[in-house]
Amino acid sequence: QVQLVESGGGLVQPGGSLRLSCGASGSIFSINAMGWYRQAPGKQRELVATITSGARTNYADSVKGRFTISRDNAKNTVYLQMTSLKPEDTAVYYCNAGVVDRGNVWTVNDYWGQGTQVTVSS
Repeated sequence: QVQLVESGGGLVQPGGSLRLSCGASGSIFSINAMGWYRQAPGKQRELVATITSGARTNYADSVKGRFTISRDNAKNTVYLQMTSLKPEDTAVYYCNAGVVDRGNVWTVNDYWGQGTQVTVSS
């Protein structure tokens, strides 16, 4: 089994910054893409940013130029640096990873973290 644990959420004023972290642990052989998604009240979960094992990134249009995704492969950790935060960024942010488990290296399994709340408000 693999666990993803997020941290770094909280309350911030508009224009402020936060850095989210998500560490993966457990029976990991390798990790393919990692990413961040968010879900605001009454809305569907949406992609924020993804990063491949080779550090190729992809961003939602709404966060381009404000958010930066990065990863530390040695630590099985992905980060999301968020700047110029807006009230519309308020949501629960979820970490996602495509993991090849040690017990079955022929399959990529999709894992999710428990979510961390980000609230942007004055």
